[in-house]
Amino acid sequence: MDEITSVFVTESREQLAALESALLQLEHNPGDDDTLNAIFRSAHTIKGGAGVIECTYIVSFTHVVENVLDTLRNREITLDADLIALLLACGDHMGQLLGVLEAGASAPDEELSAEGEALLQRLQAGKGASTQAPNTNPTAGTPAAFDALIESSGGGAVETDCWHISLRFGPDVLRNGLDPLNFLRYLGEIGHIERLETVADAMPAAAEMDAERCYLGFEISFSSTADKAAIERVFDFVRDECTLHILPPHSRLNDYFTLINALPEDLMRLGEILVRVGALTQHELDEGLSAQLAPLAGAAATDAAAPTQAPQIGEILVEHKVVQPELVAAAVARQKQVSENKAAEARLIRIPADKLDRLIDLVGELVIAGASVNLLASKSGSEALTEATSLTGRLVESIRDAALQLRMVQIGDTFNRFHRVVRDTSRDMGKEIELVISGGETELDKSMVEKLGDPLMHLVRNAMDHGLELPAVREASGKSARGRLELNAFHDSGSIVIEVVEDGAGLNRERILAKAIERGLVQAGQALTDAEIYNLIFEPGFSTAAQVTNISGRGVGMDVVRRNIQGLRGSIDVSSEPGKGSRFAIRLPLTLAIIDGFLVGVGEAAYVIPLDSVVECIELSAEGSERDYVNLRGEVLPLLRLRQLFGMEGELPSRQNVVVVHYAGSKSGIVVDQLLGEFQTVIKPLGSIFRHIKGIGGSTILGSGEVALILDVQALVQRCASKEAQHVPGAARALPTTSRS
Repeated sequence: MDEITSVFVTESREQLAALESALLQLEHNPGDDDTLNAIFRSAHTIKGGAGVIECTYIVSFTHVVENVLDTLRNREITLDADLIALLLACGDHMGQLLGVLEAGASAPDEELSAEGEALLQRLQAGKGASTQAPNTNPTAGTPAAFDALIESSGGGAVETDCWHISLRFGPDVLRNGLDPLNFLRYLGEIGHIERLETVADAMPAAAEMDAERCYLGFEISFSSTADKAAIERVFDFVRDECTLHILPPHSRLNDYFTLINALPEDLMRLGEILVRVGALTQHELDEGLSAQLAPLAGAAATDAAAPTQAPQIGEILVEHKVVQPELVAAAVARQKQVSENKAAEARLIRIPADKLDRLIDLVGELVIAGASVNLLASKSGSEALTEATSLTGRLVESIRDAALQLRMVQIGDTFNRFHRVVRDTSRDMGKEIELVISGGETELDKSMVEKLGDPLMHLVRNAMDHGLELPAVREASGKSARGRLELNAFHDSGSIVIEVVEDGAGLNRERILAKAIERGLVQAGQALTDAEIYNLIFEPGFSTAAQVTNISGRGVGMDVVRRNIQGLRGSIDVSSEPGKGSRFAIRLPLTLAIIDGFLVGVGEAAYVIPLDSVVECIELSAEGSERDYVNLRGEVLPLLRLRQLFGMEGELPSRQNVVVVHYAGSKSGIVVDQLLGEFQTVIKPLGSIFRHIKGIGGSTILGSGEVALILDVQALVQRCASKEAQHVPGAARALPTTSRS
């Protein structure tokens, strides 16, 4: 039972996410019946699953929500922004109830129960206030004389949206003591015959007529709330002696479509689907199946060749005029959808995250062991052994890539959560905000996605609260009243870049600088670049907001954003243009576990540079030995010497090399003694005692068992850029870098 409950909670949270997304979509397109049906199905699925595990408090709450959604589908109440907000709140409450179930509690606490009761009361009040008078179909209370019936109903074509009954009595009906008119009178007890047309095409000439034979047929337009099976039961006593076709009104087609889509995802035949929703009766299905098998039976009786393919049951049912082609198409589409979903479920296995983490750890150890074997093979001088270890290394690399891919997820799910945040926050602040998402298919490590939620929430709230202006202010400045907030994700140079962009007023450079001087972060008169000034908002407690709001303050919590991003070995950059908006760009590595590295040596120490940051390797020229930059094909390349950076003593080798690296559009050259080639690197975090060391992002273990440090390319490139700015005449003097290494 615990396993069933766990699966129910997981799948119900997925249904709630789909419900929330559909509600937000429905707010922009209230007339979308497909979206409304999807919302109803989500609530219905959650209620059904809760019933299976006998969770009564979820069933009772969701049942009321489902009823309101049903009245929405029937257009008995009107949809507005307040009802959307109420349904969203109900979805949140259902999520809390799932949390209670997950925690193993038998029932929610008093506070949560009171919150649920308040929501249900609001739902019931809203439903009662907005309910329209239901449409009632006239029904005949007592049977009328058939003559009066024909006179009142008239003839001609069917013009009303009613059930259409096509009835042809058999010739022996009268001989068997049955009165056709009695069936029509009984039909009037469950509805009202709107129009009736007598069909006499089987009537022979007067001289050939037989008084005991029945030649009557009727085309009937019938208004009733009864279902198809109830209408067919009227003719039970004459069913074998008449030809009967019943087609539902067109207004009911949407109801059948809804019922078909709401069916449980069981593998059913087409006829079973149509019978289940009431569009087809079992008798009609049996007759259709008999007609389908008739050609095969006839061929077997005459020893003739059987038809290559029996006619489709859907075609037969449409030909017999017992169901509309649209309903057959909808049932076929549902069959296909269920089959595809079942196939997808068969390919999907839910695995706990800790098992994946354990697998990644083992793969990391396998990479280290493989490096050790390769080193021993190269020292042995055996070509066969070297070739075998080389093959093993390639297989280990493939295993590594496949294992890492298991933890890769699309960031689109994280982005989509902000639709609700933007909607609620914009309503609270009286702003009009459009959220635009791009690059949602970009994949990155699941552990990163989980840790990105809080930083992105800070950035989005700041952008809405202090970045985007009120509609009146935007219109006064010549902008659209509707602000634009963008969430973008894309790959760039082996990294993932996530952008939060808004087209608001932009950062106030002067106010930020004045606040920084006031707090003593910079000295008055100190020349700073725009980027350095904007980065001051990440200082702890820094804020330029005129007043504190319950949403955010530009800079409040931004130090947490930077700290969390740096904890993922990433960085965040800010750019802004007055009157046009701001852009926050988060740059992250593809994975936190295993990377391809480039191994270099300085003295007796070895260092690893992430391979995706390496552009090329060149020999250090004579001019580079004397200066801190070289001419790289007409481009000034600043140099960073690891010997000087880490204070390493010893004689310089006769020949040094430069590894050209790039980060966020900037290039630098790292001067090393030796180039040792590519190397699969398992990243081992440094202890807290080393957290203040600049330029080191982690460590790894070489095949020899020695420890090699992994260089932080971001910090090194930024250090070169700051150093270059200090030495260029007229350039703004840079602040000491505060980036984590």
